[in-house]
Amino acid sequence: QLQLVESGGGLVQPGGSPRLSCAASGFTLDYHSIGWFRQAPGKEREGISCITGSGDSTIYVDSVKGRFTISRDNAKNAVYLQMTSLKPDDTAVYYCAAEPGACSRYVWDFHSWGQGAQVTVSS
Repeated sequence: QLQLVESGGGLVQPGGSPRLSCAASGFTLDYHSIGWFRQAPGKEREGISCITGSGDSTIYVDSVKGRFTISRDNAKNAVYLQMTSLKPDDTAVYYCAAEPGACSRYVWDFHSWGQGAQVTVSS
């Protein structure tokens, strides 16, 4: 059974730097692009970052560019999202998702999803 599990969320103060992890089981991530998405209350799920299977290419949405860094460790079958300079607007449920093709920021391109990790930015 293909499964992705996010961890590392929680309550974070503005300016904080948590790291989210996405661990896979039931399949290897090596040949999958992994995307990070987030969904704030009342808003649509948006793709914020993606990394290719080899890790040689990444994409970021403008709102997180320069603050978030996506990386992967295929030996550990995991992908990470290092977040810095968090703002209240970053509050959302964060999801990782896998797709066998090239990187994308579109929900419909991804076939496997984690259950999500809440990140709340508040003082």
